[in-house]
Amino acid sequence: MKKPNTIIISLAAVAAVSAACWLLLVAPGLTGNEVNMTRGVTEHAEMNYSLHMIALWICAVIGILVFSAMFVSIVLHRKSRGEEPAKFTHSTKAEIVWTIIPVLILIAIAIPGTKGVVLMEVSPETEMTVKITGFQWRWKYDYLEDDISFISSLAPDSNAARRLQSGVVPAQVDNYLLDVDNPLVLPVDTPVKFLITADDVIHSWWVPDLGWKRDAVPGFINEAWTRIREPGIYRGQCAELCGKDHGFMPIVLKALPKDEYRAWVAEQKQVAAVEAENVQRLWSRAELMQHGESVYATQCATCHQADGSGLAPAFPALAGSPVAMGPVEEHIEVVLNGRDGTAMQAFGEMLTVTDLAAALTYTRNAFGNDTGDVVQPQAIARIKNG
Repeated sequence: MKKPNTIIISLAAVAAVSAACWLLLVAPGLTGNEVNMTRGVTEHAEMNYSLHMIALWICAVIGILVFSAMFVSIVLHRKSRGEEPAKFTHSTKAEIVWTIIPVLILIAIAIPGTKGVVLMEVSPETEMTVKITGFQWRWKYDYLEDDISFISSLAPDSNAARRLQSGVVPAQVDNYLLDVDNPLVLPVDTPVKFLITADDVIHSWWVPDLGWKRDAVPGFINEAWTRIREPGIYRGQCAELCGKDHGFMPIVLKALPKDEYRAWVAEQKQVAAVEAENVQRLWSRAELMQHGESVYATQCATCHQADGSGLAPAFPALAGSPVAMGPVEEHIEVVLNGRDGTAMQAFGEMLTVTDLAAALTYTRNAFGNDTGDVVQPQAIARIKNG
């Protein structure tokens, strides 16, 4: 029986690998994110994806040419065919060729790469500015033009599911560890400037669909900008190892059409007006306990645990705590301003006056503490206003 032509088999194998790569990258029904880089929804992301594809196809062509030449050379010039190895030291022409070609390839990649860097660093005239501040382990968003501010933390169901013996199974939680209680909301087709910083340690704000990330460094402000083209929900995470709960610091960005965004802004201003009214009225102990339990679950339980047992020695227990059961003035001071040299953060600028009062009331009357103390929002407001 005649043996199959080895050269044809080698070339067929190279062609099959090339075809498989092509199908994986452009097969119908695939968005590209399953087997390739995220395409994204901004100019930055599109530029990054285009540059990635240019480099990928250059590498693919080089790989096909090199391996084809190698397989053909192995087959045609093998020892069993009586081939004798050539004896030479160098080839000036070959050296010139394999120097010029890589330089041209680098130039071909550098031109769009430079355009991408310029696009990322030089922002157009923006229509709104959002200040992003990283905390362990949450984000604070300040809409500077609209005077809107809120904290974005890990969603309660994910926060419960991550704890052992909580009764909540991670597999049953949608977007486990990638959902928050208060997402960042932005309008589409609007250039937005970001001012990114941190309050404690280095964080990094990263949403892959935007096509960039920026470090959040205490004492510094890094700038970035974006223009989102499509409405939708886009998820990201802190991309810097910022502490033991680094993995529980997700980012959710909700992009809305402009009219829906304006309606959301109006709603947030109504919420702020309600908060102002809440500060002025007297709350019942039951109301503060109910609201405080919710605040504690999202803001405090990460360190002090849901049952107040803490995680010694870094995070002391609140159950039977000399602070939670001691003078209320000292407890308020610790919560508002934190404690130097410990993991206790200053929550005075992170939470609303009502949230602070409710959390203090709850921790002084939960976990068996039962001090009977009721901390009113008015009291917190007086202390903060000095």
